[in-house]
Amino acid sequence: MLYQSKTISLKNGTEAYFRSPLASDASEMMDFLKTCAFETPFILRYPEECIETAEQESNYLEGINKSETGIMLVCVIDGKIAGNCQVMFQSRIKTKHRASVAIGLLQRYWQLGIGTAMFREMIAIAKNMGVLQLELDYIEGNVRAKSLYEKMGFVQVAERPDAIRLKDGQMLKEISMIRKLEL
Repeated sequence: MLYQSKTISLKNGTEAYFRSPLASDASEMMDFLKTCAFETPFILRYPEECIETAEQESNYLEGINKSETGIMLVCVIDGKIAGNCQVMFQSRIKTKHRASVAIGLLQRYWQLGIGTAMFREMIAIAKNMGVLQLELDYIEGNVRAKSLYEKMGFVQVAERPDAIRLKDGQMLKEISMIRKLEL
């Protein structure tokens, strides 16, 4: 699914451009994913697990743009990918009122309002698709993400104990949240 591009102004006055990813973004997207995984333990992979080739990533990006059950948008600042987010829609009759969301943002762009703006876009897209409930998971200890999710109207509904095991053996919960939408 393609996203209608738009430009937004950030808290610091910088302009950010939201758009669908391009197949030609593949290499930069892989660098973005590795950097996110390096900057925080709250991503589901370690940097060395970001092993897709540029061709595989390019195919994935082309696929998401053609998909009827998913949409991704990237945030571009000064010509570089600063963040991305994704909405994945359910397609079965009994669950098509639900969608899951995910978001990632490079550390140097934190606190500029990008996460809030991306969530506003995801919520608007979901409402437009007739979604009644957005869902997400985050890893225990990710206080910044929890704060953003609560600010955007998400509430905790469940915990999965010991769902995440770090390299040092530490076990963390995965916490599930939902946000009800009104059409």
